[in-house]
Amino acid sequence: MSGINTLGGFKSFTDTLQEQNYLMPVLFVGHGSPMNGIEDNEFSKRWTAIAKEIPTPKAVLVISAHWFTKGTSITAMDFPKTIHDFGGFPEALFQVQYPAPGNPALAKETASMIHSTQVELDHDWGLDHGTWTIIRHMYPHANIPVLQLSIDYTKGPAFHYELAKELYHLRKKGVLIIGSGNMVHNLRMVAWDKLNGPAYGYDWALHMNQTFKDLILHNDHQPLIHYDQMGKEAMLAIPTPEHYLPLLYTLGLQGKNETVAFFNDKPVGGSLTMTSVKIG
Repeated sequence: MSGINTLGGFKSFTDTLQEQNYLMPVLFVGHGSPMNGIEDNEFSKRWTAIAKEIPTPKAVLVISAHWFTKGTSITAMDFPKTIHDFGGFPEALFQVQYPAPGNPALAKETASMIHSTQVELDHDWGLDHGTWTIIRHMYPHANIPVLQLSIDYTKGPAFHYELAKELYHLRKKGVLIIGSGNMVHNLRMVAWDKLNGPAYGYDWALHMNQTFKDLILHNDHQPLIHYDQMGKEAMLAIPTPEHYLPLLYTLGLQGKNETVAFFNDKPVGGSLTMTSVKIG
């Protein structure tokens, strides 16, 4: 990529990306507890490993459960700040900084790709914990541009699934797109004493997680889009949509005949699953 200016020891990425001769995979990552951002555990180790298994991206675009907005926005600053959007955790977690650059030109290009809604260029947000807790394990040198795309809370699941399709061309430009949330996410029912350690899931959580996986494997996305029609257990798994909708962005980006694989497929705390998806 050309047009790299050095500012204060950092690189400012000022040009849009060129099309590559390969298609970047797309991920849905169950991010779980913010502590995964600093712990060397089974989840973070897999994030580190998967980064080595796929091509090094030219940039990363994350749709995080923790940027839920009215309207759609994309981060468009040169240097997004590290956001510590949580409470009650050890001070070491609040001290983490992930100084990856942004890419304002790519933000503008991405916004121009989306025709289903107007996308605002944001200069105030940054990288929330749905992003940096994962990315700092994948790309610890913080030398790859990272952007976030917000989730419009006024729109339904089908809107988000269809919007994702408009981002498909980014995969041809070497952009790694990640949906970051949790497939099953019910904090009100967490068994906090079983959050760490062996796999533990309530029957309804295990059943819905397997149902979601089966539908994903069969490329049957319509029931996943209309999850509110899947009964009481689905409503327990998805009491609020913000952690689930990033999955629909990942699925919306799936191309024809692309392979699907799961990783970090583990229930924790009874009512959460870390199940993650790799497409391509």
